[in-house]
Amino acid sequence: MSRFRLQPTPAQESALLEHCGHARCVWNLAVEQHAHWSAGRKAAPRFVEQCRQLTQARAANPWLAAGSVTVQQQALRDFAQAMANFFGRTHRRPIWRRRGQGEGFRIVGVDPGDVRRVSRKVGEVRVPKIGWVRFRWSRAVADGVKSFRITRGRAGRWHVAFPVVPEPIAGPGAGAVVGVDRGVVVSAALSTGELLSVPTLRRTEKARLLRLQRKLARAQRGSNRRSKVKAAIARLKARETDRRKDWVEKTSTGLAQNFDMIAVEDLKISNMVRSAKGTVDTPGRGVSQKAGLNRGILANGWGLLVTRLEQKAPGRVVRVDPRFTSQRCSACGVVDREARESQAVFRCRSCGFACNADVNAALNIRFAAGHAVTARGGPPLGGPANREPQRDLLLVR
Repeated sequence: MSRFRLQPTPAQESALLEHCGHARCVWNLAVEQHAHWSAGRKAAPRFVEQCRQLTQARAANPWLAAGSVTVQQQALRDFAQAMANFFGRTHRRPIWRRRGQGEGFRIVGVDPGDVRRVSRKVGEVRVPKIGWVRFRWSRAVADGVKSFRITRGRAGRWHVAFPVVPEPIAGPGAGAVVGVDRGVVVSAALSTGELLSVPTLRRTEKARLLRLQRKLARAQRGSNRRSKVKAAIARLKARETDRRKDWVEKTSTGLAQNFDMIAVEDLKISNMVRSAKGTVDTPGRGVSQKAGLNRGILANGWGLLVTRLEQKAPGRVVRVDPRFTSQRCSACGVVDREARESQAVFRCRSCGFACNADVNAALNIRFAAGHAVTARGGPPLGGPANREPQRDLLLVR
């Protein structure tokens, strides 16, 4: 998706919120219909039947009839796709949408003249029932756009996104291979010895966030003061998210340009960030510590980094078994859980090899990728476990 910052006027913003309300209402009605279904009952209505019901609802409800039928039908189309993903076991079951969270709608059947450039920095897109809405022209819009999606974040920022098939980035062609170890303290450690970290909020911003969170705890629910504090917190969180996404884009582009094969661990992130609170009968242990670890994993963008790598370097990303990558010595191959002296120091008790623990794991990932490609009949990648040329550079002093 190619996303741009939308710049609606106050009147247009009110109309956009109406579209969001219509899409949310139709989505929630579809969720309610499917919530009543159970084994042995008649199948819940599908997209075509729901569109017929939508026509009847628009005739009986002036509020829906005043909105765009395209917006409302595409909300049903999105719900049908969400249910297909759920039954395909790739996503969770669709749930209710709340006002102010996940606001947005999709427009299809876009004509070539519905997106135009007004000036060097300004473009316009035609939205049904609203007209021309300006957006920031930060880069070229792909030709032949057939649809777009408009969204509103919790920080109150509007965006318009056009579907674009990303162009793959060509590798150097020299057979360069890199292993990437993702962590919480170090976001991404490369087998070359580089340690990359996601930029987070600055110290002053973290202090302000803490003050706002305390103020939010004291604010009365439903008050204007609480709404203002929540908006301020959302703006800080959005700033942190923007920095993380920017880091992911730059890091993934650099890896795709500089290496022909990128090896990462095949991590089940959704399972790793699952809550440990348990149930009332069997409560979990170390719940707060596990919650902190989950926040750290999500804040470092593990999943987004690999997703963007696979999009920018298709066929050049290898997922390897993550077992023992942090406990195996990359020089001699001995597995020893006591070799990792701390979060940052790895020292093999067998051969005496010492280096940064995350870099050692990245070297193991790179070596495992070479084995995986060779086993599939491809050319051997990387070298054996002997890392003598890199050893002097990675020694812990």
